[in-house]
Amino acid sequence: MFTLGLDYGTNSVRALIVRCADGAEFGSCVVPYPSGAQGILLDPADGHLARQNPADYLFGLTESVRGALAAAQERPGFDAALIVGIGVDSTGSSPIPVDARNVPLALDPRWRDNLAAQCWLWKDHTAWREASAITRLAQDMRPHYLAKCGGTYSSEWFWSKIWHCRASAPEVFAAAHSWVELADWVPSVLAGIDDPRAVKRGICAAGHKALYSDEWGGLPDTEFLARLDPDLAALRDRLYDKAHDALEPAGALSAAWAETLGLRPGIAVAMGEFDVHYGAIGSGVAEGTLVKVIGTSTCDICVVPAEKKVADIPGVCGIVPGAVLPAYHGIEAGQSAVGDIFKWWVEIVCKGDAALHAALTAEAAAQRPGAAGLIALDWNNGNRTILVDQLLSGLILGQDLYTTRAEIYRALLEATAFGARAIIERIQGFGVPITRVVCAGGIAEKNPLLMQIYADVTGCTMLVAGSSQTCALGSAVAAAVLAGAHPDFATAQAAMTRLSPTRYDPEPEAQAVYDRLYGLYRQLHDAFGGVTRTADLSGVMKDLIALKYEQRRA
Repeated sequence: MFTLGLDYGTNSVRALIVRCADGAEFGSCVVPYPSGAQGILLDPADGHLARQNPADYLFGLTESVRGALAAAQERPGFDAALIVGIGVDSTGSSPIPVDARNVPLALDPRWRDNLAAQCWLWKDHTAWREASAITRLAQDMRPHYLAKCGGTYSSEWFWSKIWHCRASAPEVFAAAHSWVELADWVPSVLAGIDDPRAVKRGICAAGHKALYSDEWGGLPDTEFLARLDPDLAALRDRLYDKAHDALEPAGALSAAWAETLGLRPGIAVAMGEFDVHYGAIGSGVAEGTLVKVIGTSTCDICVVPAEKKVADIPGVCGIVPGAVLPAYHGIEAGQSAVGDIFKWWVEIVCKGDAALHAALTAEAAAQRPGAAGLIALDWNNGNRTILVDQLLSGLILGQDLYTTRAEIYRALLEATAFGARAIIERIQGFGVPITRVVCAGGIAEKNPLLMQIYADVTGCTMLVAGSSQTCALGSAVAAAVLAGAHPDFATAQAAMTRLSPTRYDPEPEAQAVYDRLYGLYRQLHDAFGGVTRTADLSGVMKDLIALKYEQRRA
């Protein structure tokens, strides 16, 4: 038996065909989104805006599955008739305004060119005012809402974006019968569901981004929503009552989509989850393991058995039962920009390409930690964890007239590692064990320098997932369980996932230097992040200079 995993990323969609018995990858295909700038619809007048064309999702679905099937057909033992299930993951929170037939407004010619009618991509931060207002009201009325999502509601999340649509594009809000997360919408399309109320919603998106919890009866109550905006309260009844974990099917493949894709009708369609949550499954997540899926941004995932009590952790993106694995609490954190920062420096500022990425990496690898006298903050796209503040920006400190491009490049690599350490320390500080770190994604595979810096900064050994497509693989694992190819997720993970033999252990000498640099990073982090209102930063530059010359003498 085989399953098919679909991974809807920021710039492209990937289809992966996997053998259920051992996780062997038989065929894959990546299709870039054709619209906008590398698939993202932007507004030059508003750097916070990031949308996507839902038509790209349907185009990518068809082309990626057909491409993966064509590749798999070249392998002996494969037959499309042996595919027993489909799993889907996506970015999030990426809500789509839909009509009463579950069709995105953007597919209607009347709304095709309206940015507000598109999918509101995860990295859209236009709703920062609404997020602040939701946080303030919840602090007063429903503090338990915030307790499970780190204490602050984010502009990246569901209600902020919908409310901002109401404020900035009321005609779109009025035309939308409902809103569906991308992770829920694609499975509903495959299953032929044409009523938004009938769409099976995943607890992953609902719990982490939409303030959903079975503890308080599902979504936020109408009294709370009405205090925000009466139109939000009216929308609640057109959304959903119940969200499900990955043991519940999203549906079965419709005859129409089976014919389009060349698959058998009626095969299982698994519940949608966010890319990193299924990516964690594809990386072998278990209690004690932190999975870091490193891409344009980074998400960190931990799980704790449901029978164990988990303390509320300030600054994380939620603690949600069943959000990753059934019968486990899922804990999510992350950084709003990682690969995007490196891309900005190399391609936007330095006007380079892949060759310059490689050249700067080689130059940076020859530098000693601290020898450039630089330190940076990793907030070029705001801070997701642990400050949850999208009105923060990047910083590079310590330049002089001899600072090189490669030195700044290394400082940016180090900044993302410092942000990763802050997350690990916050989670560990509230009693969640982290005994190993597994990294996944193209950067983890292709950039040994970054992985070694992460090991040295965090003091943790960095392991690497065995698959280069862990998100799609995790989706395929979920489909395999749902289709009955494996009795449970633990068995499926044991059979279908593995680690690479590559590992990066902390180097004591570098670790000692990075401990000092991290102390300076935290001074900047806490001061500019508002943790410390009376910070004295007068010694930071001088400490950097002293460390620079100390390291150069060494």
